[in-house]
Amino acid sequence: MPDQTNCTVKIKSLHPEAHTPHYAHFGDSGADLLSTEEVVLEPMQRLAVGTGLAAEVPLGYELQVRPKSGLALKSGLTVLNTPGTIDFGYRGEIKVILINLSQEPYRVEKGQKVAQLVVAPVAYADFEEVEELSDTTRGAGGFGSTGLNKT
Repeated sequence: MPDQTNCTVKIKSLHPEAHTPHYAHFGDSGADLLSTEEVVLEPMQRLAVGTGLAAEVPLGYELQVRPKSGLALKSGLTVLNTPGTIDFGYRGEIKVILINLSQEPYRVEKGQKVAQLVVAPVAYADFEEVEELSDTTRGAGGFGSTGLNKT
């Protein structure tokens, strides 16, 4: 078994139909988040869907809310601010900002998997303001500066 860093994330149920996140398969990196609401998302509509859960994230970690690939491929439903971040100090309800990118309305059912939750370590930086940055071959090139074709 590979080395893994494990931590405990305390979960509080805020809704009688809330489900504690769970991993569908051994070794999965994302635990499923389920909706406590029934909503219809119209094409191009975005909505924060409740999970009925709050979390106590350990210091040095974050929770990332990410899309479910099956929902994205089959239904055009994805997480708008992916990954959504749940910080150490946040204690409110975990909500998933969904957007319907399809051309058909999509009904989210209560108890349906709507996203996945990934626990990730956080690196902290000391930000130092300087007058100049070192040169690199890339420089300021970005946003397609390398082109789309294989070189």
